[in-house]
Amino acid sequence: MGGSDGRVIAQDADPKRLTFTDAASAGEDFRLQGEYVGWVLTGSQEYRPIGLQVIALGGGRFEAVEYAGGLPGAGAEGKARLRIKGSRRGVAARFVSGPLRIHVADDRAVLYLESIDGVIAELQKVDRVSATMGAKPPGGAVVLFDGTSADHFKGGKVTGTGLLIEGTETKAAYASFHLHLEFRLPFMPNARGQGRGNSGVYLQSRYEVQILDSFGLAGKSNECGGLYRYREPATNMCLPPLSWQTYDIDLTAARFDSSGKKTGNARLTVRHNGVVIHDDFEVERKTGAGKPEGPLALPTKLQNHSNPIRFRNIWLVDRSVKPTAASANSSPAAPVK
Repeated sequence: MGGSDGRVIAQDADPKRLTFTDAASAGEDFRLQGEYVGWVLTGSQEYRPIGLQVIALGGGRFEAVEYAGGLPGAGAEGKARLRIKGSRRGVAARFVSGPLRIHVADDRAVLYLESIDGVIAELQKVDRVSATMGAKPPGGAVVLFDGTSADHFKGGKVTGTGLLIEGTETKAAYASFHLHLEFRLPFMPNARGQGRGNSGVYLQSRYEVQILDSFGLAGKSNECGGLYRYREPATNMCLPPLSWQTYDIDLTAARFDSSGKKTGNARLTVRHNGVVIHDDFEVERKTGAGKPEGPLALPTKLQNHSNPIRFRNIWLVDRSVKPTAASANSSPAAPVK
C-alpha cells in the first residue's frame, strides 16, 4: 500500500498545480463551489425551476452557470443560458451581470434583480449522488477492486484509506463487458483545461472515456464523459471535484474475420452518474493515444496524467464468451438524485 489522501502540493510549487484531495483542507472557495437548485420568478410572474453551478477558479474567483429547468441530467433545458464571473469577499461570493445580482453563502444562492429591486430566486445547495453509487457486483462478476487488494491490476497501488491510485491496467484482458467503477476528482482551483483533474478509462486500451474536472463546462469531447477527441457526451454530468462519481460502461468488441479484417465496429453505452451520455454508439476507430484496433482483447487502463484521481468499487461482467444470467437480466442504471 502507498499514497496519501491529504492535501497535495506539487514539488515545483507551481500555483496551477495546487491540489487538494480532502474537503476539510480545501478552503473557503471549495465550500462555496457546488450545485444549487430552486425556483425563479419569471417576467410573466410564473415560478419555474432553475439550476446553478458555482465553479471555483482559485484566488477567490468564481464562475456561476445558470440552467433553465434545473441541473444537467435533472431537468436542465439544453445548454447553460448564462455564465457570470464573480468573486469572494469573506465567506460569500457575489456575481453581477447587468441588473442581475447573485449572492452565494451559507449553502444558499440568492438571485436579485436590480431593475425591480427584489429577490427573484432563493436556491439551496445540493450534493447529488449517483443512484449506482455503491452498486454491488452481480453473480459471476469479476471484482477488480474492493479496497482490500490491487491484485487484479498491474503494479496497482492502494492508498492508506483503501482507494486505487491512477496509472494502472487490468492484468486480464476482456473483449466485451459491462464495467462499473467509481472515481473522485481532486480539487485543483488554479488549473484549467486538461491540467485540471485529468485521467481516463481506456477500454481495451483502445477507446478512452475521458475523466476530467469539467464541472460547469460545455461538455466537449475532451472533457469528462467524452470519447476523447471523438464524441461529446450527450450531457455534461460531471459533479464538483471531491464528489464521488460513477461510470457504468457497456462495451461490445469490434468483430474481425479469420484473416484479421474488421467486419463490425465496436458499440458503446456509457452512463455517467446514472445518466446515459453515449447510447449504443458505433465506435468506428480508436480514440486519441489508444492502441490500434485488432482481434485480440487488451487490458483496460486507468490513465496516469499526473493528477491524483482515486478509484473504488470496480467490477466487471465479462460478456466476451457468453452472457451470464446476471448480466443478461441487468437493468439500466438510474440517474443521480
